[in-house]
Amino acid sequence: MPLREHLIELRNRLFKAGLALLAGSVAGWFLYDPVLEALARPLFELQQAGDRNIMPNLGGVTQAFDLKIKISIFIGLIISSPLWIYQLWAFITPGLTRRERRYALGFLAAAVPLFLAGAWLAYLFVPNAIRFLVGFTPEGYANFLSVPEYLGFVMRIILGFGLAFLVPVVLVALNMIGLLRGRSILKAWRWVVVVAFTFAAMATPTPDVLSMFLLALPLLGLFALAIAITILNDRRRERLAPGFEDLDDDTASPL
Repeated sequence: MPLREHLIELRNRLFKAGLALLAGSVAGWFLYDPVLEALARPLFELQQAGDRNIMPNLGGVTQAFDLKIKISIFIGLIISSPLWIYQLWAFITPGLTRRERRYALGFLAAAVPLFLAGAWLAYLFVPNAIRFLVGFTPEGYANFLSVPEYLGFVMRIILGFGLAFLVPVVLVALNMIGLLRGRSILKAWRWVVVVAFTFAAMATPTPDVLSMFLLALPLLGLFALAIAITILNDRRRERLAPGFEDLDDDTASPL
């Protein structure tokens, strides 16, 4: 496919993903109240407990409306995740063979649950993170927390977890289209471990090590599964094209 057609395909896929996000955001507008209550629950639990004089505030006339828009878009991203993840796969699929497309459908079926699982895991860790961070408020001081800033922090963590759980699926996709070999990922396993634990430490800023391990271990497990799938796929390709896998790109080969 020429470059121009690739760009047209990308535009069409982004347009469809945008429509899915818009439809999800409209639904999120009506789901605003229960989602806001769920996201703000850790904050108000601290306030009711009288911990560190927590004072949630909006701080402006228009911030309540802006907050509803942002949370509606956040809900739209979660609701429409099957559709925009599908558009990502559909953009990659033309570069795959018919057999590889069948594998891609399986990976798509795994990508959506992984994204939702990462988002849910983040939601479970948020209360501990909030308690730990608010615990730095000095005695005798009131912590006037900006509600939009707090909810923005929570939503970034949730989306960050969801996207982190998608990274192994993306690695498999890059392997399917021939841009990344399984052995290359395996050679970088030390960096994978460092990045996984660094991300877990930043996403769970709590004093206990158990929380960091509870997040890092699932990430490492997903990376290990992705490495195994990519290596098996590389071996399958080598069996289908024996004798050509080690040739240089500029080396002539018999037809």
